[in-house]
Amino acid sequence: MSEKGQSYTIDVASGLMQGARQIPSPNCDERPAEATVSLVVLHGISLPPACFDGECVADLFTNQLDWDSHPYFKEIEGLRVSSHLYIRRSGEVIQFVPFTQRAWHAGASKYRGRSNCNDFSLGIELEGTDDLPYEEIQYSVLAAVLKAVFKAYPWMTARDMAGHCDIAPGRKTDPGPAFDWMRLYDSLVLPAAH
Repeated sequence: MSEKGQSYTIDVASGLMQGARQIPSPNCDERPAEATVSLVVLHGISLPPACFDGECVADLFTNQLDWDSHPYFKEIEGLRVSSHLYIRRSGEVIQFVPFTQRAWHAGASKYRGRSNCNDFSLGIELEGTDDLPYEEIQYSVLAAVLKAVFKAYPWMTARDMAGHCDIAPGRKTDPGPAFDWMRLYDSLVLPAAH
């Protein structure tokens, strides 16, 4: 359970997460037949940059973004992207793509010698920027979401997580230095028995 008291469960057959608001994105396709979900990629996003609480990220992921509504959007005009999940600064979780599908979140990427990370990963976007602290509720919700992921896909552990910066170094920097990886790891590890 998160601080909000929300618990999350994943229906492995449908790839849908109970407890998440569903907003389907068209920016996805079938995973390769041989692909097994084996990586979680954490991202940071805000649109326009460092602006929170609007609907621009959801609009981007559903191809509804008004490219003329902010000067920055001209830099990304025509982009077709999505993630599986988006965790707002409020702690709300939105699912755009079922886990059974390939979301278009990683781009050109490589992890542990394997290219095309979209084929075998789950993308989780956190509403934020590289250099502003993420919210307390986002860490607790992310931990609850990851516990549901590891329960649904029991071959995965916290060792199967990476930042976008790790799979696309030099091209991407998110979730950035403001993301506290140790805080996340600590929330996923059970306390040792005494």
